[in-house]
Amino acid sequence: KTFQIDWLCDIMPRGGEARPGRAAGAAKPRQNCTEHVLRKRCCRVLTLRDVKWAAPDGDAVLRGIDLEIPDHKLVVVTGPNGGGKTTLAKMIVGLEKPDSGSIQDITNLDITQRARLGISFAFQQPVRFKGLTVMDLLELAAGGKIQKAEACEYLSRVGLCAREYIDREVNATLSGGEIKRIELATVLARHTRLSIFDEPEAGIDLWSFNNLIEVFQDLQKTLNGSMVIISHQERILAIADEIVVIAGGRVTAQGPAQEIMGKLLSGEKSCDSCPKQEVLYGGECHE
Repeated sequence: KTFQIDWLCDIMPRGGEARPGRAAGAAKPRQNCTEHVLRKRCCRVLTLRDVKWAAPDGDAVLRGIDLEIPDHKLVVVTGPNGGGKTTLAKMIVGLEKPDSGSIQDITNLDITQRARLGISFAFQQPVRFKGLTVMDLLELAAGGKIQKAEACEYLSRVGLCAREYIDREVNATLSGGEIKRIELATVLARHTRLSIFDEPEAGIDLWSFNNLIEVFQDLQKTLNGSMVIISHQERILAIADEIVVIAGGRVTAQGPAQEIMGKLLSGEKSCDSCPKQEVLYGGECHE
């Protein structure tokens, strides 16, 4: 999978401190002029301006996205199916290139360069790696050898017992909930500045979903960066700092979670022809 390239890139954490597992005084990785692009902003981690993209058949998917992703916030992106949410995520990480518009400072960077800046992406269905153990995967994420104690810390923070999982192969024997927690552990090991999750609740049972919510709440408090979660689940919307609604290829609402949740819940109780609901989901107001 293309996005796994980012795990091969050694990213220095914010502030330049040594990565866990790297000996003090060891040489820092070679840096380039773009390495601090995402870290230099005090209030936002990324800005998109009038981003447009059409599918190969010519259908417009993104019709002019304007969006600011704030720093150190949990942002949940929601909206009707087919509105362009996943396409937007792929645009940010570099899996797709915009036809026009800009993603500030990274528009012309490829997926590997963006990964080196600390942008990561988790698909709806995490990839399984036959032949690789959980420890192998964590070391790939960290960019080098790490101590078992560190691996145990990452796994325990996502609710997994390291003794049971550290030597397990990342294959079909793992459940959907287990593989998603392991993926979250790699995010912790990698110290990403912007982590994007595409419908992380997909394919997992209710018990695993409840635990996933707890993991995201813990990451929200401790992760040194921003998280973007694409989701329709009300419980995920409820833990957001900000909510973005995308419909018809455009951002139709963005703001503090409490404010946007009120609009969404109000719209759910309305009839299908409610003018305010149409505006929220991409229509025009006829009041």
